[in-house]
Amino acid sequence: MTQRDDARVGVLLLAAGSSTRMGKNKMLMEIHGETVLRRAAKTAVAASLDPVIVVTGHERKQAEFQLDGLDCLTVFNVDHEIGIQSSVQVGVDALPDDVDAVLIMLADMPFVTTRMLCDLVALYRTTDAPLIISRYGGEVQAPPMLYDRKLFGELRVMRRRCGREVVQRHRNEAKALVWPIEALADIDTPNDLVRVRSTIDLPIDSLGEANMAGSTNET
Repeated sequence: MTQRDDARVGVLLLAAGSSTRMGKNKMLMEIHGETVLRRAAKTAVAASLDPVIVVTGHERKQAEFQLDGLDCLTVFNVDHEIGIQSSVQVGVDALPDDVDAVLIMLADMPFVTTRMLCDLVALYRTTDAPLIISRYGGEVQAPPMLYDRKLFGELRVMRRRCGREVVQRHRNEAKALVWPIEALADIDTPNDLVRVRSTIDLPIDSLGEANMAGSTNET
C-alpha cells in the first residue's frame, strides 16, 4: 500500500466564464438534449471523487439550475470576469482541509471522460509526484490536471490561466497521461458546438484513436 491509497481527491469543475466568443452562455447550450454544464458535471460525479465543486460565475442561477439532483457543490466566483485563474483560486479556497489533492477540469471540454479522470487519480495514487498532467497527442498540455495539496498555495496566487504557471514550474516532477488529440476539443464558438454535436457519440476509433485509455509518459 502506498501512502496515497487512501488520499481524498476532489474535483473543481470550472464553469464561470462569460462565453464571449460564443455570444451567449455556452454552459447552457445543449448537446443531444443535455446542457454542456450538466454533461460535464455528470462526468465528474461519476468518477466518485469527493467533493465535486462547480465554480460558477456568469449567469449563476441558470448554471446552478443545471446541476439539480447531482451530487456536487457550487461556489460563486464574483470576480469571474477577470480570468479563469480567479475561478481556480475560489475553488481551491472552497476545498475542505482534509482534501489531499484536486483534479481541475473545464466544463467546455465534452470529450473528457470519467475514465480519464479515474486514470489520472489512479496514477497519482501510485507515485509521489505532486502533479499529474494530461497530454493530448503527446504534445499539448491541457486540463484535466491533478494537483497535490502541496501545490494549492501556488494555485491560489496564479496571475493568469488555468494552472499553466504551476505546471511549468513543476513539470520536471510531474507524471503524465497521454490522450488522443481529438479529446482536446473544446467549445468556444458556434462552429465548435456544431462539430461537437456531430461527433460526440462516435466511437473514439472513428475520431482517430482506438480507445480513451491513457498511456503513461514522463514529462
